[in-house]
Amino acid sequence: MPKAHIVTKSGTKITIEGTHDEVASLTKQLADPAGYPATPKSKPSKGSKHALQLKPTPSNLIATLIDGGFFRKAKDLASTKVALEEMGHFFPVTTLSPVLLRLVRKHQLRRMKDNKRWLYTG
Repeated sequence: MPKAHIVTKSGTKITIEGTHDEVASLTKQLADPAGYPATPKSKPSKGSKHALQLKPTPSNLIATLIDGGFFRKAKDLASTKVALEEMGHFFPVTTLSPVLLRLVRKHQLRRMKDNKRWLYTG
C-alpha cells in the first residue's frame, strides 16, 4: 500500500496511506492550496498587540489627546479639530462637538463659556 510523508511549511508532519490514486490526489491538494478549503483564522487573544489597538474614532482620538495633556490649558473646538488634523484625522466640527460634550458629561473634561464660545479643559 503506497504511503506519503509530507512536512508542511509550518512544520506539520502528515502521513497518508491509501491506494495510489488516493495518495496522488491528496498530495496534489496539499501542494496546491487554491482548491483546498481555507482554514479559519483565529481571533487575536486579549493579550496580543492587535487586541490593544483602538479604532481611530473621534472619541478614542480625543481620549489620546486628554492622556497626552492637550487639555491642560483650555482649548476651543477649533483647536481640537486642528490637533486631530495634525494627527492625520479629519472630522467636521459638527462631529467633534457632541463627542466633547459626551466627555464633559462623563467628567473626563470640563467646559466653560468664554465670550460666546466653549472652552474645554482636563
